[in-house]
Amino acid sequence: MTDRGTYLEFDGRPAVRFQRTYPHPLERVWAAVTDSDELKTWFPSAVSMEQREGGAIAFSGDPYAEDTTGTILTFDPPRRLAYSWADGEIHFELEPTDTGCTLTLINVLDARNAAARNAAGWDVCLGLLDQHLDGEQSAGPHSDSPEDWERIYGSYVAAGLPSGADVPDPA
Repeated sequence: MTDRGTYLEFDGRPAVRFQRTYPHPLERVWAAVTDSDELKTWFPSAVSMEQREGGAIAFSGDPYAEDTTGTILTFDPPRRLAYSWADGEIHFELEPTDTGCTLTLINVLDARNAAARNAAGWDVCLGLLDQHLDGEQSAGPHSDSPEDWERIYGSYVAAGLPSGADVPDPA
């Protein structure tokens, strides 16, 4: 199952939420969201992390964002991972199903008007995660191969997700 991102409030803060159900075991999907080599196939930044609660996490190489660091807020393998990222947070939760697992991603935003922009970005990235888990090769979210972000962004704006945040140009 693939869903479109939805807007919600998470602990009183604006957020977008995605949910994907995969025919893969929990441990396989956990590796895709925690292993630096796997993350580079679908995540918007190169990631290195101290895999423990309170550990550091570093993001680099995204042409649309400055390199930054954050803190691991939750590290509960293979079910929950959360960390700070710039002025927001990313939360991953994995639940087993009879045939695999369900991944929920919540991006807590720094501002409400970032919902459509970030939802479009995660839509592209999660499409690449889907491909990666299915064994397909990817050059990553900043290559020419991902779906058209602008078209996806327009669909989120048309669907009524809060919009208006600046869209950065590549550095």
